[in-house]
Amino acid sequence: MNKFKHLALGLLASLLLVTGVHANTVGIAWDKAPDKTNDLGALQNGSKLFVNYCLNCHAAAFMRYNRLTDIGLTEQQIKDNLLFATDKVGETMKIAMSPKQGKDWFGGNPPDLTVIARSRAGSQGSGADYLYTYLRTYYRDDTKATGWNNLAFPGVAMPHVLWEMQGVREPQYEAHASHGHDVEVFKGWKQVSPGTMTPLQYDQSVSDLVGYLQWMGEPAQNTRVRVGVWVLLFLCMFTFVAWRLNAAFWKDIK
Repeated sequence: MNKFKHLALGLLASLLLVTGVHANTVGIAWDKAPDKTNDLGALQNGSKLFVNYCLNCHAAAFMRYNRLTDIGLTEQQIKDNLLFATDKVGETMKIAMSPKQGKDWFGGNPPDLTVIARSRAGSQGSGADYLYTYLRTYYRDDTKATGWNNLAFPGVAMPHVLWEMQGVREPQYEAHASHGHDVEVFKGWKQVSPGTMTPLQYDQSVSDLVGYLQWMGEPAQNTRVRVGVWVLLFLCMFTFVAWRLNAAFWKDIK
């Protein structure tokens, strides 16, 4: 009985400790990502950003370069501007870095990004919302090996690869008392040093990149939606026809 008592007390203490830790921090809310899966210009810009900034460490092993023709690019444009890791347009978007090298260099193998926008959905929104927030909430942190941290993903191992475009920012907090605990609430950003883009331009570029990641996770998603609308319309018309036929077949039977 004493063993069970000590176990119960230990579990209660652990629960109180975890509760206390969470009570002193307030997670950042996800921003709503603009839907750009139908904007060919935004998708083309997003694909350029993806190949230049993401495809160095992250692969998209289930996506072929020639699928980019679906967003208005020609095979020649793909060869001239986006084909850096291979010589064939029909190849998948793989990288030279091995999983072992990724683990040695970054502490973990960088995840494949083919369906990243579909896999990161949560209670606060879609995977696109998470990525849009994540790529815009980096800040300097000298305690980290990379020199960067992230409000949407605290303790992130990935450095801020887009920092030259965004510049360096510092999160601003405001202390609030909540249930007897001091809680620091995120209030906004302070621009420490400017980037090559204005904040608006950077947000637009990130939304283009996120739109591309969202499209890449399911390139046929917009076609699926359009076909689905016509299927529903057909089923509604067929239901009406079937209802009237049923009435005609049974009208003389009592």
